[in-house]
Amino acid sequence: MATNLKGLTSQQVSQRISEGKVNVTSNIRTKSIGRIFRDNICTLFNAINVVLLVALAFVGSYKNMLFIGIMIANTTIGIVQEIRSKKSVDKLTILSEKKVTVVRDGAECEISREEIVQDDLIVLSRGSQIPADCIVCEGECKVNESLLTGESDLIEKNAGDELLSGSFISLGKCYAKADKVGADCYAAKINNEAKYIKKVNSEILRSFNLIIKICTFILFPVGIAFFIRQFGINDGSLQATVVSTVAALLGMIPKGMILLTSSVLAVSIIRLSRKKVLVQEMYCIETLARVDVLCLDKTGTLTTDEMNVTDIIPLKNKDEITAALASIAYFSEDKNATLLAIEKYVKNEKHIGCKKFYAFSSETKWSGGEFDNGKSYIIGAAEFIFKDKEKYKDLFKTIENIKDTVRIIVLASTDKSLNNGLPDDITPLAVVLIKDKLRENVNETINYFKEQGVALKVISGDSVKTVQNIAKDTGILGAENAVDMTTVKTQEELEKAAETCSVFGRVTPQQKKQLVLALKKNGHSVAMTGDGVNDVLALKEADCSIAMAAGSDAARNVSQLVLVNNDFASMPGVVAEGRRTINNLEQSSALYIVKTIYTIILSVFFVFFHMPYPFEPIHFSLVGALTVGLPSFVLALQPNKNRIKGNFTYNIIARAVPAAFCTVLNIIGMAIITKFTTLAPDEYSTICVYMTALCAYMLILRLSYPFNALRIAMLAVSFAGIVLGCVFFAGFFSLVWLSVDGLILFGLLSAFTIVLFNLLYNYAEKLIEKNKNKYKN
Repeated sequence: MATNLKGLTSQQVSQRISEGKVNVTSNIRTKSIGRIFRDNICTLFNAINVVLLVALAFVGSYKNMLFIGIMIANTTIGIVQEIRSKKSVDKLTILSEKKVTVVRDGAECEISREEIVQDDLIVLSRGSQIPADCIVCEGECKVNESLLTGESDLIEKNAGDELLSGSFISLGKCYAKADKVGADCYAAKINNEAKYIKKVNSEILRSFNLIIKICTFILFPVGIAFFIRQFGINDGSLQATVVSTVAALLGMIPKGMILLTSSVLAVSIIRLSRKKVLVQEMYCIETLARVDVLCLDKTGTLTTDEMNVTDIIPLKNKDEITAALASIAYFSEDKNATLLAIEKYVKNEKHIGCKKFYAFSSETKWSGGEFDNGKSYIIGAAEFIFKDKEKYKDLFKTIENIKDTVRIIVLASTDKSLNNGLPDDITPLAVVLIKDKLRENVNETINYFKEQGVALKVISGDSVKTVQNIAKDTGILGAENAVDMTTVKTQEELEKAAETCSVFGRVTPQQKKQLVLALKKNGHSVAMTGDGVNDVLALKEADCSIAMAAGSDAARNVSQLVLVNNDFASMPGVVAEGRRTINNLEQSSALYIVKTIYTIILSVFFVFFHMPYPFEPIHFSLVGALTVGLPSFVLALQPNKNRIKGNFTYNIIARAVPAAFCTVLNIIGMAIITKFTTLAPDEYSTICVYMTALCAYMLILRLSYPFNALRIAMLAVSFAGIVLGCVFFAGFFSLVWLSVDGLILFGLLSAFTIVLFNLLYNYAEKLIEKNKNKYKN
């Protein structure tokens, strides 16, 4: 297709560049490397640890500084994982790499989309993605605007019509003038509405933040009072006072719990990446596992871009039906999804020679031709081909009895020419039933979510009947409850529809967002899938957002999960991974909360009780590594597909309290005993460390049930490590050998602790189970 249009001159291009009328992309960007480093390094958690580290260095207690390794590891894992995700997302951005053909100074040339200026003459042909809002100058084409509007039907564009950025040319070729560029484009305006940092909706993160805030609030006043008190007890020894104070303060912050969470989520992200799922926000794995409503976009999620002929209902002359269909498919240049489906259905049939073919148009809604056998064959919408419904009532009755099809077209024949339009004498040959091709395993995926009690809602820009039939085919519950969103006028109507309907047709991008907000307002945890610019606003508002990698850049960049292989069937694996992560973290986190609880209580106790604090930071390095660190990582990575129930914070505290209570009781008991006996201070401190280790080990035993080979091995290593540390490295860990009286006292306390702990833990399990029944998830 040649043109006499000359396009802009080099001088005009330069002028527009100087005026800023350039198509600078307005995509939603990932975090910068600098911001990733700042967000992970500049935290309250890190600041407290650095202060404590400086304090120990100041008094020369270097062996007690081992705790800094946890802080470094936690920060490093966070930075590495976020940078890894950023690089993966950036690699998925393909559009910016494609060149655009424009006419300048009367000749065609290729430039990047960012170099387009206003009024540039752009050459667009089949497969081209429109880089800026344009006006067609010459030629005609058919455009797929599904990424913008959600509608899968092709839209015919002629001279003077508008082309929206982000849509695709499916058929034809045209020359179009760039009317709006950069931030003024339709797609960019939608993107700009989504340009804000979404708050992470994570119960684990909220729980940890709450715990850290409480600990921080307690830490400073208790720390100051504790320091003053210990300074007096230690006869003014600054080193002994600092070591005791740091030990107390370190125990108040469950720093290892944050490291554990980061590590477990990082492992989950690696596992999911092997399943072609890109995780862009670590905590979204948990969020998806908790959702009770999943909003699905029809095109790209439930269906592919293909259609299939599912059945042909013959009406007359059965033998010539397939030949007629093969001939129309062969000679048609308009290879839309419907004709491609027919072409695939009759691929082994011979076609008839054609004298003249009439292309499909959006006005006539039919296409056909005059063939060598003396007949004309027509295919299209029944109501446009057979306008006299009374005359062809049998045909329309047949169509009305079809309940489950997505698209119905009719094949007809006549002995007359089509040169002057359709003649009155037309014979219907067959009704062709065509459906969108469902994605492979989509029914199994839908069934999985139904079994898990997740409500499914299909939201699309397509017609209600089209969306409803797809929903029925995939087995979505409540598909009969459908609404055309063009009929919804008020916010009250929208909120009611969001709760009562499962299928939404003719939905605008703004309405998609409003539906998600309405569901969240009603107390639901909402996940949203999408692939187009029209989905961006809703994806941004959803608690968990999932995009297809083949979709728009904007959809990918705002989503927390990206299905790299564009396979909705990956979703159950993501949910299963989330459940394993959350359930195991819930158990493992209890190990860290134990130390926080008993350290806070004991710190307050020793502010008022005139005795040295029995612990040093090196004690927690031994006990923590073998009764908290190692076991928590093993437990956190075990298989666990149980449904998530109850409140995360309540569950971890309930499991931690029995061990914390027994530890507090033992330490306070030992302090009182030592106060009125001749037990040496070093021996008193050693027994306190042993009893603390015993309480923590009892909790590991209960959390490890039911036992398996790995858990038994972990328990054995943990026990052996404690024994070896206490026997062969007692001096390094500031421990001493116990006297006979000390051994007897340790034995009596151990027997009492084992009985008391198990009674308390059994009661805690009953409370947890009772609390779980109050929650839907």
